[in-house]
Amino acid sequence: MTAGHPPRVLVDATSVPADRGGVGRYVDGLLGALGGMVGSAVDLAVVALRTDTERYGRMLPGAEIIAAPAAVAHRPARLAWEQTGLPMLAQQVGARVLHSPFYTCPLRAMCPVTVTVHDATFFTEPEHYDKSKRTFFRSAIKTSLRRANRVIVPSKATRDELIRLLDADPTMIDVAYHGVDHTAFHAPTDEEKARVRARLGLGGTQYVAFLGAKEPRKNVPNLIRGWVRAVADRDDPPALVIAGGQGHDDDIDRAVAEVPPHLRLLRPGYLRYADLPGFLGGALVAAYPSYGEGFGLPILEAMACAAPVLTTPRLSLPEVGGDAVAYTSEEPGRIAADLTALLDDEPRRRALAKAGFDRAKEFTWESSADVHVAAWTRAAA
Repeated sequence: MTAGHPPRVLVDATSVPADRGGVGRYVDGLLGALGGMVGSAVDLAVVALRTDTERYGRMLPGAEIIAAPAAVAHRPARLAWEQTGLPMLAQQVGARVLHSPFYTCPLRAMCPVTVTVHDATFFTEPEHYDKSKRTFFRSAIKTSLRRANRVIVPSKATRDELIRLLDADPTMIDVAYHGVDHTAFHAPTDEEKARVRARLGLGGTQYVAFLGAKEPRKNVPNLIRGWVRAVADRDDPPALVIAGGQGHDDDIDRAVAEVPPHLRLLRPGYLRYADLPGFLGGALVAAYPSYGEGFGLPILEAMACAAPVLTTPRLSLPEVGGDAVAYTSEEPGRIAADLTALLDDEPRRRALAKAGFDRAKEFTWESSADVHVAAWTRAAA
C-alpha cells in the first residue's frame, strides 16, 4: 500500500453456505456494501465457490472475483485449501491483507490476516454444542486470536467475552455491528403477508414465528413448551411456526410430541428469501428466546420487518434490541408468561413493532463495511 492508494484485500468467501444462513447473510451484506467503496477505500479481490462467482461479480463490478477449486465446496477440503492454497492465492493477487470471515485463518500467510470471530458461545454455552464442534471452534478461535493481525467481532459483548475468557488483546479487536438489508427485510404489505399464510396453509389462523437454526443454543424446545402453556386454553389459539434449517436438537422432537392435538405447530423448513418479510412481519410475535448470541441477526431482521420481538437479555441481544424489543428468560414458564402478556396487549405489540422498525434503521452494512476497511487499513500498515 502506498500513500493515497487503498489496500489490496483478498476476502475468502468460500465458507458461505448455499442456504445463505448467518455467515452467508454477513458476507453478502458486507460485500454488497463494499461494492460502492471499491477503488476509493479498498482494492478488493474475492475468492468464492464457483456457484457464487456470478452473484459476486454482479455485486462487485470493480472487484476481481476468483473461482475457488471445485473441491473446496466440501468442508474438509476447504479447510485444507485454506492452509495451503489460500496463502498462495493471496500472494498471486498481490493482497496486502487477507480477510477470513468465519473463525479460521491460514497459520502461515504471506501478508497480514484479519479474521471475523462471530461469537464466544463455544466457551460461554459449551453444553449447547456437540463435542467435536465445540472442540474445533474453540481451537479455531484461540488460534485466530494468536495469529491474526486484527480480529473483527459483531458486538461489544463478544469482544468483552473474548477478553474475559481468553485474555484477548482489546487493542487488536474491532467491533463491526452487522447490518440488515432494508430492501430484502422490510415492513410487508398485506399481499406479502397473505401469500405467506397461504403458502403455509394457515388460512385465518394467527401465529407466533421463529426463524433460525434448530441448534440447542436457540432454545426451541422451551419456546414450544412456553407457547403451549401460553395458548392452550385460548378459544382461538395462535399457531407456532418454526422455520429455518433443521439443525441437530433432538429435544425439539420430544417437545413437539408433547403438543396437545388441538394446537397447530408447523415446521416448514427453509422459507424462500422473498417470503421472509411476510412471514416475520405477519406474525403476532417473533420469538427468539436464545441462550446467547454473538450478534442476533434474526431479531434485527424481524425488527426490520416491523415484527414485535420477544427475546432474552443474553450476551449481545440487548445491544441489538435495546428498548425496542420485549425480554423474557430461557425457561418455559417465563416464556409462557411473557408471551401471554404480549398476546393480550395489542397496543404494546404495535408500539414494539414501530420501535423495532425504527431501531433497525440504525444498523447498516455500510457502517459495518467502514469498520472492516479501517481494520484492513490498520493491518496493512
